[in-house]
Formats: sequence, structure tokens, C-alpha cells
Amino acid sequence: MKNKEKIHSIQVEISVVFIAIMVGTFVLCLIVNLLFMDKFYAQNKREAIISAYRSISNAILNGGIQSEEFDEEIKNICERFDIEMIVLDADSKTVKVTSNNAELLARILWENMISPVSGSALIEDRTIIDYGDNYTLQIDVDRNTGRQYLEMWGIVGGGNLVLVRSTMESIKDNVTISNTFMMYVAVIAIIIGAVLILYISKKLTDPIRKLTYISDQMKKLNFEAKYTSADRYKNETDVLGQNMNELSETLETTIKELKNANIDLKKDIARKEQIDEMRKEFLSNVSHELKTPIALIQGYAEGLKEGVSDDEESRNFYCEVIMDEASKMNIMVKKLMTLNELEFGSDNSNMERFDIVELIQNYIKSASVLAKQKEVTLKFEEYPPIFVWGDEFKIEEVLQNYYSNALNHIDGDKIIEIKIVENDGHVRVSVFNTGEPIPEDSIGKIWDKFYKVDKARTREYGGSGVGLSIVKAIMESMGQSYGVINYDNGVEFYFELETK
Repeated sequence: MKNKEKIHSIQVEISVVFIAIMVGTFVLCLIVNLLFMDKFYAQNKREAIISAYRSISNAILNGGIQSEEFDEEIKNICERFDIEMIVLDADSKTVKVTSNNAELLARILWENMISPVSGSALIEDRTIIDYGDNYTLQIDVDRNTGRQYLEMWGIVGGGNLVLVRSTMESIKDNVTISNTFMMYVAVIAIIIGAVLILYISKKLTDPIRKLTYISDQMKKLNFEAKYTSADRYKNETDVLGQNMNELSETLETTIKELKNANIDLKKDIARKEQIDEMRKEFLSNVSHELKTPIALIQGYAEGLKEGVSDDEESRNFYCEVIMDEASKMNIMVKKLMTLNELEFGSDNSNMERFDIVELIQNYIKSASVLAKQKEVTLKFEEYPPIFVWGDEFKIEEVLQNYYSNALNHIDGDKIIEIKIVENDGHVRVSVFNTGEPIPEDSIGKIWDKFYKVDKARTREYGGSGVGLSIVKAIMESMGQSYGVINYDNGVEFYFELETK
């Protein structure tokens, strides 16, 4: 006995993968913050100071430094980025200041102007980042407090001195706070996410567990287990479940059919015996049906040989009788061969979809001469195209047999009416002819080979009693219905075909 392989839970695998992705994402974000957040903040701070310096420079050059719009703009910039600013004129008078310690800012500005390289008592270290003809951007460190400042100073307009600076400690504080907050958020998000993932994965994997159980039961040939879904909206898993239900039903049906195979084999043996009997009956019927025409041919041929009648008209009559009987024998042999192929299953039906209305119309056109010869009124209404499934060649043969039968038995008003009726996926084609109805004791026998209701009349038009047997064999080979209905003024033969 084989050992069962260990099955890994899909729910656990999905949960582990998603939790690992969440943790990895947060760790990556934290690493990116630690490596690049302070540089990002510093760059933003630098751009803010440059923007403030340019705004002041433009305001001085345009003469709008004392305007309310400039005050509002500078106020917003300074508050947002924690910036201090001072503007001195050529006489060292304060023109604009945003800090409470204007004296300190003025001193720093003059120290930068006087000793831009060596610094002063307040400056321990100075790093110049960028400079131009009228500005310098630098980082200064206060000796007393150890704070770093980002400063931009220069001369604008007609000798105005400008200093814009901001502490860089806020950058490190913001980065530290951001990383700490992210860690807290990460822990809470991972816990909540893990719970949600476990719940969602359970919802996703429960149907798969059901399908696994159902497939296991199907393997044991137990088809009672069925998949049911409580969800309002169907998804691919529900469709798979429904397909498995249908597969289960199909397998159950197939197994039942296989269990009935032994019975069918016994029936096949009985059918073989029946076929042997049919062969014997066939040979007996053929010999009986051919006996009369052969006797006639032999008799008239012998009469010609012995010169029973010497006149040309009599000889022509003898020859016509022989030719007529030979033609009837030829037609009957062909029909018997067709019937033999149908009954013994050697002639397979070629099922195709075709327009039954067009088939009937074409046949009526080709057989119109026969109707005119017998002065028959043919009725067939206009129908839209109706497509059916069947062997088109054989269905035309069925129609031909019904139509020929109607012509040969027509009487009274001499009317033949062909009708088409659609009903629930089927089409019934009927051929009605006026005349005497079929006797009740013959209704069930007319489909038998060589059965003739009126033998004298059948002999008169050359019938063999095989046509309706061919109809029966064709319709049964396609599994479709056929039949006959008696009326007071005539007989209606019909056959049915599927439209789907």
C-alpha cells in the first residue's frame, strides 16, 4: 500500500506568503527612510531657503518688500519650513525681519560679510555648499548650542544685505519621529493584516476543501457528495464546483450504463438470432415477390420465341410487357438493397443541418409533372426558412415515398397538401391526400415489408410494398418519429425532425 503524501494547507501557504510580503514591504520602507529620508528633508529645506531668498530678492528689486502680499508670502514660507530672515539696507538699518532676535541675525550677517572664511566667536565650523556673485549657501554650526544651520546670504539691489537661515535639527527630529511612527504602524498593520489574511484565506480555501472532499468521494465511486455555495455571486471556484457536480452525475450515469452493458450483450445475442431470421424472411419475400414478374417475363419471352403471334403489334406488346416487368424488378431490387442496408446498419446517416422548406420546394418542382399527369391539386404554403438536423438525402427519400404513395392512392377531390408544423424544438412534415382511409386492421401492418392493403391496385401502379418499410428504417436509424393518421376524406403520413 502506497504511503499518502503530506498535504500542505493552501490557507497556511497563502497566509505565510502575504504576511512575509507585508513584513518585507515595511522593512524595505524603513530601510529607505533610514537611508534617504534625511537627505530628502535636507533637499526640501534647501529648496525652501533658496525660494525664500529669491522671493526677497525679487521683492527688493521690484520695490515690493513692504507690501502686504510679500509679508503674507514670506510668513507662510517661514512658518512652513521653520525659516528665519533679516534684510538690512546699505546703512545697516533693518528693513524686514521674521525673528524675535533681530540683533543676533544682524550680527551673523555682518560676520559673514566681514570674515566669510574664518568665522567668528559664534561660528565654529562653516561648510559652503554653493555660492555666486551675490549670494552664498552654507552650513554653519553654533559653538554654544552645537546646532547646525542652513544659511543663505548675499547683497541684493542697491546694497541691501539679506540673510535667510533654518535649523537642520528639525530634519533629524522629523526623520526619527517618522521612522518610529512607521515602526508602530508596521507592527499594528502586520497584526491586523495577519488576522484579515487568515480570515480571507479561510474564505478562499473552504470551497477548495469542499472540492477536495468531493473528488475524494468520487474516487471511491460515491456520487452523493455535491458542491454547494453560500455566496450570492458566483466565482471561478463555484463554476468549478458546478462542473464537478455535473461530472459526478455524468460518471454516475455512465457507470449505470456500464452495469447495464451485460444485459445489452445478451440482447445483442438475441438480436443476432433475430437478424438471422430476418435474412431468411428477406430471402423468402424476395423470391415470392420476384416469382410473378419472372414468370411473366419467361412466358412472354417463350411466346415470342415460339412465334405465338406473327404481327408486329403483338410482338411489340410482348416486348413492352417484358420491359415493364424487368423495370419493376429492377426498381424493387434497388429498394430491397436500400432496405437491407438500412435494416442491417451498414448505411450510416450523415447528420447535417439543412433547410427543410427549401428541400420540399425543390422536390415539388421536380415532381410537378407527375401531379399534372394525374390532374392533382398540390397545396404548400409559403414558410420562412426552417433549419433541421438529419440526413438530407434520406429525408428527401422519405418525402418521395410519401408523395408517391399519395399520388398512387389519391381519389375524390384529388388534393395533396404538404404542411410543416413547429413545436418545442421539433418540426413535423405531413403529406395528406384525399381518398379512401386505410382500414383499421391494416394501420399497424403498412410499415411491414411487402405488405399491401390493396394488392390489385398496388400491382396496377407497380408498387412493391417496400416504400413505407424504407421510411420506417430511415426514421428509426435517425431516432425520429413517423406515422399515419386516418381522416374521413383521406390519409396523412408524417415524419418529425429536430431543430436544435
